[in-house]
Amino acid sequence: MIAGIVPCSGASARMGTPKALLSIHGKIFVQAVVDALTAGGCEPVLCVVPNEPLITEAARATGARVLTNPHPGEGPITSMRLALSELVDAVEGVIYHSVDHPCVRAGTVAALLEAARSTDAELVIPTNEGQRGHPSFFRESLFRELTDPSLKGGARTVVHRHLDSAELIEVHDPGILLDIDTPAEYEAMLAAGISSP
Repeated sequence: MIAGIVPCSGASARMGTPKALLSIHGKIFVQAVVDALTAGGCEPVLCVVPNEPLITEAARATGARVLTNPHPGEGPITSMRLALSELVDAVEGVIYHSVDHPCVRAGTVAALLEAARSTDAELVIPTNEGQRGHPSFFRESLFRELTDPSLKGGARTVVHRHLDSAELIEVHDPGILLDIDTPAEYEAMLAAGISSP
């Protein structure tokens, strides 16, 4: 199995409102991301939330397994570690898909899974017109690095350590490059009329 992990326990300070609850194509972000992972073939999908009732309720409504992060202020890597601790050794890898990227298509997730299963790459990253995007696949062999308490910079550091040997797959999905962190980025995404995932 390859699991999906959705970290959405950040403070959304730059957005000013929880990003998980913003809407696109008639869905809130957390639902769009969980749907892309589920339809793309991830099983199970874990959603990591802060101790906030509205976000928790919204995450539960997606059908994902919901975990509460007791230390969200310590960065998104804490959400990944919490999810990995729940998965134990039951999966061969995970797709880490931040709620900040709500426009990623299920077909992109499926392409990541196909690449992960057809190669021995520890890391699989999608590209669009040559630009690296999100989400990323991490094989189980990288879990020790991701859970190392001395790790600085979180999952990004692990990505850069293994970038030379990563499998890069080109996808026709501009959503992998859309990182929505501010009201201006959100408005620009809506104005651009990005097609539904």
